[in-house]
Amino acid sequence: QVHVVESGGGLVQAGGSLRLSCAASGSIFSINAMGWYRQAPGKQRELVARIISGGSTIYADSVKGRSTISRDNAKNTLYLQMNNLKPEDTAVYYCKVTRGVVDYWGQGTQVTVSS
Repeated sequence: QVHVVESGGGLVQAGGSLRLSCAASGSIFSINAMGWYRQAPGKQRELVARIISGGSTIYADSVKGRSTISRDNAKNTLYLQMNNLKPEDTAVYYCKVTRGVVDYWGQGTQVTVSS
């Protein structure tokens, strides 16, 4: 079992920045990938950014150039630095940890961007 906890969300003005954190604990060996997803009201959950064990990263087009995903293996923590935030970035941001064929999700952290 992997326990996932997100933090770092909040209210920010358009153009501002936030750094989200995702701490993984428990059976964290052999984690294949970690990623950030978001879900806005009335919309489906979507990928924001993902990093696999080899270090390769994938970004959604909507955040490419404005966001950076990184992982601190020593701390078992995933980060998402988001800059130049836009109102359309408003959503609940979730962290997903993939170990083998099993996905573990956190409870999410709210990001609200005011115009």
